[in-house]
This record gives sequence, C-alpha cells and structure tokens, in this order.
Amino acid sequence: MFTEHYWRGRWFAIKEVRTAGGQLKGWYCDVTRPTRVAGDALVVDYLYLDLWRSADGGTVLRLDEDEFAESGLTERDPHAAGRARAALDELEQLARAGGFDALLAF
Repeated sequence: MFTEHYWRGRWFAIKEVRTAGGQLKGWYCDVTRPTRVAGDALVVDYLYLDLWRSADGGTVLRLDEDEFAESGLTERDPHAAGRARAALDELEQLARAGGFDALLAF
C-alpha cells in the first residue's frame, strides 16, 4: 500500500510504503520537477533518480544514477539536472538524519 506525497515547491515526491496489513516497510522517493495541477490531474515529471529508505533507517539507497547519466538531461536541461542532483542529496540527508516525518506531517 502506498501513500503518496507531492509538493509544488520541491523537486521530489515521497511514497510511504506499507504492507497490506499496514506495517511500514519504508519510503520510496522519486526525484521530479515540482508537481503542478492541470485541470483535475497532478502532473509529475520524473527525473530518473530515486531514493529508498527502510522503515528502520538501516538502509538508504540512491537509485538509478546510471539511468540519470544516460538520460541526456544534463545536456538537454542543465538547470533541471542540477536541481535533480540537489534534490537527491537533500533526500539522502533527510533519510540519514532520521527520516521524512517533518515533511509528511499534515
């Protein structure tokens, strides 16, 4: 079961991942352009990078950096590529410093 969190001013989205019984497994984070609304839909532009943090915080993994490198984003849109790298760094810092609770509190 996924609970998805999106922001209009952040370059990522966070998905809280739980078992069917409700036990927290961890968080899967997508690096994206800030989310925007178009009509009644959310528009999320994925930027190839991901991060996983296990529920106990013992595992933090940066994912798909090879896919990012092969995407050509750095050449096509250097600004977005820089923001994507910065977002992945921010997510990793948050994950290693205790998680995403402050971001996800509502």
